[in-house]
Amino acid sequence: MDAVDALNEIAFWLERELAPTFKVQAFRNAAEAVSGLAPEELVERARDGRLKRMKGIGARTFEVISEAVDGGVPDYLDGLRQRGRHPLAEGGAALHAELRGDLHSHSNWSDGGSPIGLMVEAARLLGRQYLALTDHSPNLKIANGLSAERLAQQLDVVAQTNSDVAQNDIAHVDTAQGNNGDKDFRLLAGIEVDILENGDLDQTPEMLDRLDIVVASVHSKLRSDARTMTQRMLKAVSDPHTNVLGHCTGRLVQGSRGQRPPSDFDAERVFAACAEHDVAVEINSRPERQDPPDNLIQLAIEAGCLFSIDSDAHAPGQLDFLQYGAERAVLNEVPADRVVTTWSLGRLLEWAGSGR
Repeated sequence: MDAVDALNEIAFWLERELAPTFKVQAFRNAAEAVSGLAPEELVERARDGRLKRMKGIGARTFEVISEAVDGGVPDYLDGLRQRGRHPLAEGGAALHAELRGDLHSHSNWSDGGSPIGLMVEAARLLGRQYLALTDHSPNLKIANGLSAERLAQQLDVVAQTNSDVAQNDIAHVDTAQGNNGDKDFRLLAGIEVDILENGDLDQTPEMLDRLDIVVASVHSKLRSDARTMTQRMLKAVSDPHTNVLGHCTGRLVQGSRGQRPPSDFDAERVFAACAEHDVAVEINSRPERQDPPDNLIQLAIEAGCLFSIDSDAHAPGQLDFLQYGAERAVLNEVPADRVVTTWSLGRLLEWAGSGR
C-alpha cells in the first residue's frame, strides 16, 4: 500500500485512541518527510537503508514504510485496524448513524495538529456529508486565533478545498452506475468565536457575515460569578451571528489538562434564550469535556433547545469522537429531530443563515 497513506492512517487510529501527541506526531512527521519522494526513490531508500538517515524517520516508521513499499499492509497498522473495529462508545449507535455532519473542528491554522486537507479526508472516510472548520478567533492568542485577515485567507482555502473535492469526485465517477458512489461533501466555513467578557463576539461582523457556521464559546474568566457569566452568555446567544453555544460550562472531567469545575451561570435563562434565538446547545463529544453535564442537557431539552453533537476535533482521528456525544444524547433522551447535525446540508444551512 502507499507508504504515506499507511503512516497517516496509523496517526488517525492513534488520535482516535487518545495516544500521546508525540507518538502521533512521529507518524505525521514521517508521512510529511517522504511525501515528496518519487515512489521508485522511496523503494530504493527503504531497501538500501538510506531512509533510516532521513530526518523524521525512526525505527518504527522505517518498519512501516518498508512493509508498505513491499506491497503489504504494515503489521502495526493492521493491529490498529483490528482495535478500531470496536466502537468507542457502548451506546448511541443508532443516533450516531443518523449524524450527517460535525459543526466544530480545528486545523493547524489555530491549535489543531493537522492541515485542513487531512481533516477533510478523515471526515469523508467517516462518512460525513459536511464538516465545519471552526478555528479559534484572535482573542485566544494561546491557540493562535485567526485575525480577520487570516480568516479571510482561510475562506479562500475552504473554497478551493470544496472545488478540489468536487473535481476529484467528478474524476472518479462510476460510469457503470452514473454516480460516484460517495455522498456529496462540503467543508463549511466557520469559526469558534470567543465570547468576550462583555458578551461581544471576537470577530468583525463583516467576517461573521461571510461564514456558514458560528460556534460561540467562553474560554476566559471561567470562574466569574453567576450573574456576570449569565449576562455574558445571554448577549452572545442573542447575537444573530451565533448558531451554536459551544461547551457551555467549560468543565474538564479528565485528561492531561486535569480537572476544572463547570462555570456558574443561570442555565434556565441561557437555554431559554437559546430556544428563543434558535441557537443550538452543543453536546461536546470530547471525553475530557462531556459538556454539558447530564442535568443541563435535561434543562435544555425542557427549554425546547436544539442540539449540535460535535467532535471539537483537533486532529483527524478525533472526528470519530461523535460516538461519545451520540451515546450521551441517547442516555439523556435527546430527540433526534432536534439534533441539527442529523439534518441535511440544505436544511442546516437554511437554519444557520436564517438570522443574518
